[in-house]
Amino acid sequence: MTAAEDVRLPELETEPKSPAVMETVTGISMGMAVLSLFLFAWIAENVSHDRTTNFDLYVRMRIHEYASPGLTKAMIALSLVGGDGLTFSAVLALTVFLHFRWRRAMVWLVVTLLGALVLDLSLKYAFHRARPAPFFVDLPRTYSFPSGHALFSFCFYGVLAGLVVGRIQSRLARILIWISAAILVAAIGVSRIYLGVHYPSDVIAGYLAACIWVSSLIALDRMRARRGKG
Repeated sequence: MTAAEDVRLPELETEPKSPAVMETVTGISMGMAVLSLFLFAWIAENVSHDRTTNFDLYVRMRIHEYASPGLTKAMIALSLVGGDGLTFSAVLALTVFLHFRWRRAMVWLVVTLLGALVLDLSLKYAFHRARPAPFFVDLPRTYSFPSGHALFSFCFYGVLAGLVVGRIQSRLARILIWISAAILVAAIGVSRIYLGVHYPSDVIAGYLAACIWVSSLIALDRMRARRGKG
């Protein structure tokens, strides 16, 4: 092994795992996908019949009560991290994966984001939900349901955290990465409600749609791996 090759970390995610672990991961992933699908369908039905109006208005107003100039700037920045900043982060992540020759990670990230894009566009045009009146920024031109920022941030930052965690040994680092990713994804969703460009039900639906997609990918990947070893 040359010095250059030694610098590149191995694809730890592809190391052999016991059949019991594979079965457990597959089962949990499938369960999460089904549960998220039912919850998304329930929210979508209620949105279609305007049953979430009181909930959306209540949450919007309660969050808006904490508005301040400083917090508004922070929320705009967080919203950017879930929008244009996410695009930059994705390009950076793919560049790093290419450098370390993490080809499996590259495929995972590309497939995840392409699927998220299809989901976002398809669902927005399927429901045609108008945006609420924004509080601090211009009204986006796309439809409101589900939140693209919530969907993409869950898919990208969540999957990125999983790909990185699968390639490091430190337990503490793994925990910190998962916590940081969860806080960031949640904060991006809150920022969209705070700025007034999404209803809370939009954000929840965005997370659920992302969970359906990511959980399905994990389950399919594990089943493929299991059949490959059969």
